[in-house]
Amino acid sequence: MTQLPSRMTAIAIRAPGGPEVLVPQERPVPTPGAGEILVKVAAAGVNRPDVMQRQGLYPPPDGAPDIPGLEIAGEIVALGAGVKRWKAGDRTMALVIGGGYAQYCLAHETHALPVPAGLSDIEAAAIPETYFTVWHNVFERGALKSGETLLVHGGTSGIGTAAIQLAKAFGARVITTAGSADKCEATRRLGADVAVNYKAEDFVAAVKAATGGKGADVILDMVGGGYIERNYEAAAVEGRIVQIAFQGSPKATVDFRRIMLKRLHHTGSTLRSRSIADKGTIACAIEAKVLPLLAAGKVKAIVDSTFPLDQAAAAHARMETSAHIGKIVLTV
Repeated sequence: MTQLPSRMTAIAIRAPGGPEVLVPQERPVPTPGAGEILVKVAAAGVNRPDVMQRQGLYPPPDGAPDIPGLEIAGEIVALGAGVKRWKAGDRTMALVIGGGYAQYCLAHETHALPVPAGLSDIEAAAIPETYFTVWHNVFERGALKSGETLLVHGGTSGIGTAAIQLAKAFGARVITTAGSADKCEATRRLGADVAVNYKAEDFVAAVKAATGGKGADVILDMVGGGYIERNYEAAAVEGRIVQIAFQGSPKATVDFRRIMLKRLHHTGSTLRSRSIADKGTIACAIEAKVLPLLAAGKVKAIVDSTFPLDQAAAAHARMETSAHIGKIVLTV
C-alpha cells in the first residue's frame, strides 16, 4: 500500500467569527480506529452547521475533530480493525461527525456509501449530509407518501433541492418557498409544482390555494421563529411538521390549539449527535432507496459552486449571501 504522509492541510477555526477565521493549518493525518476508514478527500460539502460551528454556536460533539466538515467524497486509503465492507482504493462518499475540510478524514464504515457510477467526486460530496437529512426527516419522521403534498421551505438550499427531487421521485406533490422570482423558477425546474416567493406572497394562503384548502401533509422547515405558527396554519389535518434547523429563532409564541384541532405532529431531529447505529440505519435505507435513483439520474446533486480547500472562507461567504442554488463544495 502507498505510504501515507504523516501531515496534512486542514481548515481550522482560528476563533469564533466571520468567514475570515477559517485558516489552513498543518495537522497530523488521523489514524482509523476499529470500524473506521481513512479517506483521502477529493471534495467536501459545505453546510449551514459548519457556518454555525465557525460562529461558535454549534460546538462539535464529544470525540469529534474541531475541523469543520460533515460530508466528504474520495478514495479509501486505510482501514481500521474489523472493517469488512471496504478495501483500499474504493471510492466512497461518507457522512462524518467533523473533519471534512481536510486532505484526509476518518469515517465510520457504516456511514460510508459507494459512489454510483457516473457521479463525480464533487457531486458525491454534495450528497451525504443533505440526503441523510432529507431521507430521515421527510420520509422516516414525516412519513411522506405518494400522492401527498410536501411543503419545503428554502427550496433552493442544498436540503431544499434534494427534498424537491426525492419527493417528486416518490410520487408526492411539492410546494416550495424561496426568496426571489429566479429562485422560484429554479425550484420549478427541479420539479416543484408550486413555488411561492415568500417576500411577495403569504405562503399560508398560497399553500391553501394550491391544495384546494386542504393544506400540506408534510412540511420541512429550517426557519422556525414566526414560521412555526404559520406552518400549523398551512398544514393539513393529520399533517406532520418536521423541524431541522432554526435559521430564524428557536423560540416562538404559538397558539397550540391547532395541534389538537388538526391532530398535527411536530417533530424534528439533528443528525450529528445521533448514535453510530442510528446513522448506519439511515445509510442502509439510503443505499437501498436513494442510490438507485442517483445512479439512474432520476435525482441529482445540485452543485452551486466549488472552491479550493484553502478558500473555505470564500465558500462560507458565498453561503452567507444565501444567493446559492444547491450545494457549495470544497475541492481538495
